[in-house]
Amino acid sequence: MKLAFVILAALVAWAAAPVLASANPVRVLVWDEQQPQQKQAYGNKFLGETIAAYLGAQPGIMVRNASLDSPEQGLDEATLDSTDVVIWWSHIRSKDLTDAHAARVAVRVREGRLALIALHSAHWSKPFVRLMQDRAKTDALAQVPADRRGRAKWEYLNESPIYVGVKRDDPLTPSLQHEGDSWRLTLPQCVFPAYRPDGAPSHVTTLLPQHPIAAGLPAKWDIQQTEMYDEPFHVPPPDAVVFEEHWDKGEHFRSGCVWQVGKGRVFYFRPGHEVFPVYKQAEPLRVIENAVRWLATESN
Repeated sequence: MKLAFVILAALVAWAAAPVLASANPVRVLVWDEQQPQQKQAYGNKFLGETIAAYLGAQPGIMVRNASLDSPEQGLDEATLDSTDVVIWWSHIRSKDLTDAHAARVAVRVREGRLALIALHSAHWSKPFVRLMQDRAKTDALAQVPADRRGRAKWEYLNESPIYVGVKRDDPLTPSLQHEGDSWRLTLPQCVFPAYRPDGAPSHVTTLLPQHPIAAGLPAKWDIQQTEMYDEPFHVPPPDAVVFEEHWDKGEHFRSGCVWQVGKGRVFYFRPGHEVFPVYKQAEPLRVIENAVRWLATESN
């Protein structure tokens, strides 16, 4: 009887194997500016390499690394055509990315062929900014009465907002004004009025525990060392805010935001700073893994 059970179990496992093997893996590109300072926190490795090593060890995920120094800045057509999700880290060299390469990413997201995860200082990456501008334009058009959209005349302000900061009392962007059929849209700055790179811990609240990106995350958890960003974040209203961070000095930030842009999706995850080992901690890595799997499913 025991032998028959073992044989039956083996047959079941054999039959299931081709199904598991044939499942398409999620194809991830970790794009990292590769700041030398990252190696202080990541054991002589780059931040992107650390994230890629974690994801590559998870079942059903296939990972590649790229950087500014890769051929075609790591964003050649063939690579992007064989990618489901791009994870993006940039900081001091955001403007070194060519507009053409940024457009390759943004176009594919809008068409639903790619999803973008922007981490921390990638709020000023060219692909993220372009996609937030696109979303702001869509939101603005929705505010025009349907019978007037065909004759609306548009003026877009702030089309090159990258690296322009904001003060706390500045008008929030995006913003929309109109007079008759003339509509003026101030596009999002994609930045915030204050930051503090002191490594103080943040306290994370999981606002949407049922969201797939929050799977397996506790209701409240801490990030041991991180940089602080403070609201207001000048971006279009997210479709979902999955996480929020607070600091002991009173600041707070919407730290896990999702937007639909065209047919694709963008997820912004705030925690980070290149000299703090945020992406060696279990919870942030779990967020990224969850986001990769969900975005790939939603985009295909």
